[in-house]
Amino acid sequence: MKKIAMMCISALFVGCNTSTDVEKQVDELYDRMSQEERIAQLQSMYMDDLFNEQGQLDTAKCRQLIPNGIGHFSQYASQKSVDPNVLRDRVAAVQDWLMHNTPNGIPALFHEEVLSGINTCDATIYPQQIGQACSFNPELAELKTRQTGTAMRKMGGVLSLSPMVDVCRTPSFNRLEESYGEDAYLSAVMGCAFVRGLQQNDLKQGVGACSKHYLGYGGGGNADEEELMEEILLPHETMIRLAGSRAVMPGYHAMRASSDSTSEQVNCVANSWILHDILRGYLGFDGMVVSDYTAIDQLPGLADPVQKAAAAINGGNDVDFPHGANYKYLQQAIDQGLVKPEVLERAVKDVLRYKFRAGLFDKDAYLYSKEQIVLDTPEERQTAYDIAAQSVVLLENRPLQNSPLGEEPILPLTAEKLQKLHQSASQGETGGKVFLTGPNANSMWAMCGDYSFPAMSYFWKKVENDLEHPHIVKLLEGMQSRKPEGVNVTYSRGCDWTEEIETLFSEAGDERAWEYEILHRKVDTGEPVDKVEALRMASESDVIIAAVGENVMLCGENRDRKGLRLPGKQEQYVEELLKTRKPVVLVVFGGRAQVISGLAERCAAVIQAWYPGEEGGNAVADILYGKVSPSAKLSVSYPAEEIYTPVCYNYTATPDRRIQWPFGYGLSYTTFEYSQLQLNTEAKTTDEAVNLTFNVKNTGRMAADELVQLYLSPVDSSLSLRPIQLQGFTRVSLQPGEQKTVNVKLYTEQFGSYLRDGSQRQWTVRPGAYMVKVGASSVDIRLQQQLTLTGNVVSKPLREHYFSEVK
Repeated sequence: MKKIAMMCISALFVGCNTSTDVEKQVDELYDRMSQEERIAQLQSMYMDDLFNEQGQLDTAKCRQLIPNGIGHFSQYASQKSVDPNVLRDRVAAVQDWLMHNTPNGIPALFHEEVLSGINTCDATIYPQQIGQACSFNPELAELKTRQTGTAMRKMGGVLSLSPMVDVCRTPSFNRLEESYGEDAYLSAVMGCAFVRGLQQNDLKQGVGACSKHYLGYGGGGNADEEELMEEILLPHETMIRLAGSRAVMPGYHAMRASSDSTSEQVNCVANSWILHDILRGYLGFDGMVVSDYTAIDQLPGLADPVQKAAAAINGGNDVDFPHGANYKYLQQAIDQGLVKPEVLERAVKDVLRYKFRAGLFDKDAYLYSKEQIVLDTPEERQTAYDIAAQSVVLLENRPLQNSPLGEEPILPLTAEKLQKLHQSASQGETGGKVFLTGPNANSMWAMCGDYSFPAMSYFWKKVENDLEHPHIVKLLEGMQSRKPEGVNVTYSRGCDWTEEIETLFSEAGDERAWEYEILHRKVDTGEPVDKVEALRMASESDVIIAAVGENVMLCGENRDRKGLRLPGKQEQYVEELLKTRKPVVLVVFGGRAQVISGLAERCAAVIQAWYPGEEGGNAVADILYGKVSPSAKLSVSYPAEEIYTPVCYNYTATPDRRIQWPFGYGLSYTTFEYSQLQLNTEAKTTDEAVNLTFNVKNTGRMAADELVQLYLSPVDSSLSLRPIQLQGFTRVSLQPGEQKTVNVKLYTEQFGSYLRDGSQRQWTVRPGAYMVKVGASSVDIRLQQQLTLTGNVVSKPLREHYFSEVK
């Protein structure tokens, strides 16, 4: 066996630089493989199942479990707390065994989650995606995943199961935190940045991205065809066509099986309309389709795994995750005539093609690094901090009534401002007292979102101790270490997240979580709660910082709770803090917007911090103290009431009374002036683009960034455009008094819309009048000018240009 494998390896390690080379070598390898080897390429398993208790590769288990090789290894880095060098050595041992002891010596694809960094012990925990979306900063998003991809490839990882680019428009959605929010354009830009950084424009050196959850898992799967194709599909489409993403994961959900909205509902993992017709046919995707974990198991109305395997592979799914429970019966499905040989061939070749593209068969294949691996480097922590500082949204910031600060708002909490407040309350004493309280004031769970290693270990593995690897800066630590000179920061927890278990049990999503014991528990920090002490300390302070919100058991995959207001008795606790008549700054942590209407209006300031990652405590503290001006803008419409149906800023041109703060909204510690919009009033539908310029000036006293947003609206009612749609944005850094000119290249294809004429899908740009808008949010439009497109209708199968260019 060993000699045969080595001969095959020598024959294959020739490198391949063109698509023709790849296809030729895929065909040759497929023809040499036995049927058992082929089916093995469509299955996965957990690497730890091949190692003994001493951490050594058990070759007897290898011969028993993978005699014909294996296509994939599932979540290889997160199963246990293991040093990255030990993890790399285990990957190396497995790859070496596969290459020297299986018939054709085919290496495996090791995959892992990388949503907010590598899901492994000691890896950097970056801010959760919903927060990063609020930064509107694709450059930082790309830097983050470049760091992630570099570290993971060193550890032997070749494929990720990230990012999630569902366009999420239902505020209550428990997995909203994994998304980039409600807007398709923003999600597409950030998703492409994620792919470019992770893959490093070279699958042989970077880590492959996987676009999920295709299509409409986060909402919109059963939207009308125009919304589905123009918006819900857009992030997947651009990641594939612009950024080179070569893997797609269908969602757990069911959606219609044809363009007819009344057609039967079919689970996405077996839905040929979205996997064959749209993905492979319309978009031209030639990559690999992988199931979400246990998704094939959940196919309804099928009696056994043979039928489920047949339904999934016939529908267009290639690989069965996490352990091939259904695809191991594919030969039976073929023997029974349920699966044709050419269907199996398609799926196996999709996997082999991916492996060739990733360089796994090259003579100098980069399967892992031999150097010493160090995770969470200073550079990675700095990136985590930079993203966090740009992800925190300032929602309210008010002057205090009858205050020594006059008309100056409460934030930032500078030493001078705190001293004025303290002297006013303490008959001339110097200093300042800041009281920090709340369940998220001194907890790592305020910082870590779902799919971070601590969250995954706590939820899935039920590990409750020794999870803080790497070090996670909590808000208390940040406020104490970054405080201005002379300021005293005190702390008492005051209340818990919840008094009772609020996590709801439901059989949805990943089947592995359908255990009562996993869901029926609440986070226990081991820290005492003394409300009497806390209220006394609050009454003796000058400013109260109340850190509230959700935690790992109240939001996330398979986790939900009743209602969207603050969990437990947090709201009642904030009411008692307000009764002290001391200014309360509300800092809300969590994976989605939580309804705080009724409280927010009476707080001196409100901050939405999301899950800001390992440097979140420092970032939030720096914003509170004014070392950094907040610059983030909301990537969702923030509800004023509990909403359980889709909502989006682009549904209507008039304000939605159910929304407290609109998409694109966020305050700064300074002010900005927009002026001198210059744009031609006419252009042709055949023109490639139109150009516009305008000025932005910092009219305040603090250096800050302004997130400038560009929107389009139809003037003619006959045009098939949303009432308002984001079509560009940029971050402008300005010193006090400084002015910069922003230049925008807006492609005429961005004025277009989707049209299906019979069986033909087209992207169509129509003549007519459009309004070009420049704003500080979706409702705060500072400049606008009408533009008329003249000429004939222009149609093409697919767009060439999706994003404006802004400088």
